[in-house]
Amino acid sequence: MRLQRIGVVYRKELLDLTRDRRTLVGIFLWPLVLFPLMTVGFGQIEKKVSQRAAKREASIMVLGAEHAPELVARLQKTEGLTPVPASEDYVRQINDKKLQAAVEIPMGFQDTILSGQAPPKVSIYFYNTEGRSERAVDRIEKTFENYRAEVIESRLGARGVTPKLLEPVVAKPENVATAEKVGGIKLGTLLPYFIILLCLMSALQPAIDLTAGEKERGTMETILASSVGRGELVMGKFLLVLSFSLFNTMLSICSFAVTMRFAKDYAAEMTRGFAYTIQPKAMLLVFLTVFPLAVLFSATLLTVALFAKSFKEGQSYTGYVMLAAIFPAIISILPGIELSAGLALVPIINVSLVARELFTGSYPWGLIGLVFAATTVYAALSLWLAIKMFQRESVLFRS
Repeated sequence: MRLQRIGVVYRKELLDLTRDRRTLVGIFLWPLVLFPLMTVGFGQIEKKVSQRAAKREASIMVLGAEHAPELVARLQKTEGLTPVPASEDYVRQINDKKLQAAVEIPMGFQDTILSGQAPPKVSIYFYNTEGRSERAVDRIEKTFENYRAEVIESRLGARGVTPKLLEPVVAKPENVATAEKVGGIKLGTLLPYFIILLCLMSALQPAIDLTAGEKERGTMETILASSVGRGELVMGKFLLVLSFSLFNTMLSICSFAVTMRFAKDYAAEMTRGFAYTIQPKAMLLVFLTVFPLAVLFSATLLTVALFAKSFKEGQSYTGYVMLAAIFPAIISILPGIELSAGLALVPIINVSLVARELFTGSYPWGLIGLVFAATTVYAALSLWLAIKMFQRESVLFRS
């Protein structure tokens, strides 16, 4: 292979792609506009919606209110709860979301409380998974807890016993983890997933355009008729797809870092109130581990899209690659999944897990080296396969 010819193919394809307005919009619109809007914008919307939902009144029904006048009076004064008249169709009203909860107080509740006998059972009916209904239950339970605490304190006081005797030991949690580790837990879980997704999506359109798009436009034959060899041709196309993938990914990460720097309230909420900045050392190591993954994605998409006869068909084929990549990326963010020697050999999952470790300030050098070596091997195999596919006439001129 001649580097000069590879460079000619690279420049030619770059010129063709940059003439396409869709490509330029895909490169710059997502990281510079949509990414900040999705992070800060969505966070602000979620915060406002949550605050509005928390202030909404919840309708509750008290069944057997005459058995506990004192407790019912407390429920009526509880902020966010609006008692409604009792009715026998409370179950239907809860299912129709007209009623958020119903409290059933058994007969003789007040007498049982005063006598100090076995605690009476109060039933709270609600709509599981329905937000307003669950918030209503939380408020009701909080009211019951305060009532329970006062009854206990009153009983102990009547016997001359201090309530502190019920707490012989007080355990106070003390955080010893650094702010970098605590603040990086949240970002370290989500950011690697976005990096992998961006790395794949950034290579998607160029890979389809340089293969299936060439076939659809009828320019593939012209390129093959030139003096450029098949290997030089595929390397030029591959390097361009890789460049788009890395450039767009790094641009998105920089955009995210700038967004987090200026949106301090959202950044504090994301990192649970702990100040956190992405360390240059961590970013450099993440880039080094992502690089062979970008090679793997670029070569794989180039190979798969080569089988398509049109741009639309190429989008269908590469969609399966997207699904195959997203699934392990999602697995890596599940709780309890930790980086190990075994998972270090699993593609995509290994890069996501090692990136999470790096963002939290942990540097397991042995596993980092194993992940880099394994991903490099997979990337080399995918590039070798891409070159082989460009050698096959049945694939290039598939009809």
